[in-house]
Amino acid sequence: MSLVSLVSGKAMLKSPWVLMVLSQLRRSEMKLARPLHQMVKMSKQVQARRLEGIDKNPWVEFVKLANENEAVNLGQGFPDFAPPEFSTEAFTQAVTRDIMLNQYTRGFGHPPLVKVLAQFFGKLLKQDIDPLKDVLVTVGAYGALFYAFQALVDEGDEVILIEPYFDCYEPMTKMAGGRPVFVSLKPPPYDDGKVMSSGDWKLDPDELASKFSPRTKAIVINTPNNPLGKVFSKEELELIANLCKKHDVLCFSDEVYQWLVYDEEKHISIGMQAWARPLQKEESNPFLTLVQVGWVLGPDHLMKHLRTVHQNSLYHCPTQAQEAVSSSFSRELRLFGEPDSYFVQLPKDVQKRRDHMLNSLQAIGMRPIVPQGTYFLMVDISSFKKKMPNLPGSEGEAYDSRFIKWMIKNKGLVAIPVSVFCSLEQKGHFEHYIRFCFMKNDSTLKAMDDKLQQWKKELEA
Repeated sequence: MSLVSLVSGKAMLKSPWVLMVLSQLRRSEMKLARPLHQMVKMSKQVQARRLEGIDKNPWVEFVKLANENEAVNLGQGFPDFAPPEFSTEAFTQAVTRDIMLNQYTRGFGHPPLVKVLAQFFGKLLKQDIDPLKDVLVTVGAYGALFYAFQALVDEGDEVILIEPYFDCYEPMTKMAGGRPVFVSLKPPPYDDGKVMSSGDWKLDPDELASKFSPRTKAIVINTPNNPLGKVFSKEELELIANLCKKHDVLCFSDEVYQWLVYDEEKHISIGMQAWARPLQKEESNPFLTLVQVGWVLGPDHLMKHLRTVHQNSLYHCPTQAQEAVSSSFSRELRLFGEPDSYFVQLPKDVQKRRDHMLNSLQAIGMRPIVPQGTYFLMVDISSFKKKMPNLPGSEGEAYDSRFIKWMIKNKGLVAIPVSVFCSLEQKGHFEHYIRFCFMKNDSTLKAMDDKLQQWKKELEA
């Protein structure tokens, strides 16, 4: 039998029950040949089988390297500039105005928030959305995804993932007992004289159709796509929607970056194509990253199962954060589609940052893939791979991972390897790409420019 200490903090030690138990444990330990922390481990496997193979996380490794080398962090997807004043003011009001906002609110979502979300997205999707049945508030988009997988994917179910995909989709599928089935977006033929767009990457309709089987439970659509930045077209979404209807398959539609679309592209929600089948995942990232309020939209016959997961796991999200997001969305609802709308202004500002980074990276010989959306861009590093094919790294480590570790230590720049967004079978096809984040303030972009200019001088020497 293993003993695990669950006591933390000095306040806990004041409890007479805790003191009694600790006293008993100390007396027991005195009788043992070895202290508690050296006791024999359990003969049974400790961790649940669903955790096998998903324990490593790329963000932990590369963030640690970035901090150790004081590098410019262009890897993690977070804005390092101030959020809009109206959102910070809304949060300030939420924590100071009404003491009842310090208390629990409705477990499935703060009433003012679910009401305004239903109004806002009902207008956007041209659907009648019931705020109490069709909207569920979660802690971030991760929470929304977790609920969808846990509530709707069963042991042995297949879930189709489109590569490259955000890295949590695969482990969440496995944790629910499902089996991921992969289909890749295909780049166009290589053209040395052309700047590639993320829109040039396409699904093969026949290959996609072949992935649907009697065991298929769901497909995950991420548009705009992270890490590629592809905005799926109406035709592509219609293809997916029709396959879902034909095979009675759910669609988990991850639309976190729907407000960040550039070059006159238009984001289209698959929820407009087939409301009965999809679940739409959202997050309040454009307002205030610290708040991290998320939500799921979908028909009640699906949402009721997500509510069951929610009430038996997290149960409740912070009331004040929900109030702040509610206030911010009320403003956006009033300004819907107008020039003063934050969702109209934001992509214009972020596109300037995108274009800045595109030009800077091209100057040292990298080949960026121009993203149609998100705040990420992928870069082809094939030319560097030809010049430096044997960078140090662990056995079997993908080239993009080894390249970024070299870049962090030698050039002071951080990115994320694209191979972490792919299945094991496809990593070799994606290991000559890395991902940068351009949602950064002017000083960060200036620091990037300085590093790249120094790198350019070294290449020209």
